[in-house]
Amino acid sequence: MENKDLIKKERALQRIKELKEFYIHLTVYIAINSFISVNKVIRNMNNGETFEEAFLDFGTFAIWIFWGIGLAFHAMKVFSFNPFFGKDWEERQIKKYMEKEENESKKYL
Repeated sequence: MENKDLIKKERALQRIKELKEFYIHLTVYIAINSFISVNKVIRNMNNGETFEEAFLDFGTFAIWIFWGIGLAFHAMKVFSFNPFFGKDWEERQIKKYMEKEENESKKYL
C-alpha cells in the first residue's frame, strides 16, 4: 500500500507543478501583452492616430491572438481537455488491451 500512496503523491506533485507552470505562463502572458499593447497605443497616438484608431489596430492585438493560441494548448494539456479522444479514452483503451491480453492467455492454458 505504501508504494501506491507514493505513486499517488508523485502524481499529485506533478499535477501541482503543471498547474503552477500554467498560472505563471498566464500571468506572464497578461503582463507582457498589456505592456506591449499600452506602449503600442501610446506610440500610435503620438503619431497622430486617435485612441480608437490606435486601440483597434490589428497589430495591437496580434500578439494576444498568436500567443493566446499557444496558451490555449498549454491549458488543454494541463486541464486534460482532449476533444479528440474524450476524457476516459485512455482508461477504456487500457481496459480493452488488458482484457484482450487476458483472453489470449486463456487460449493457451
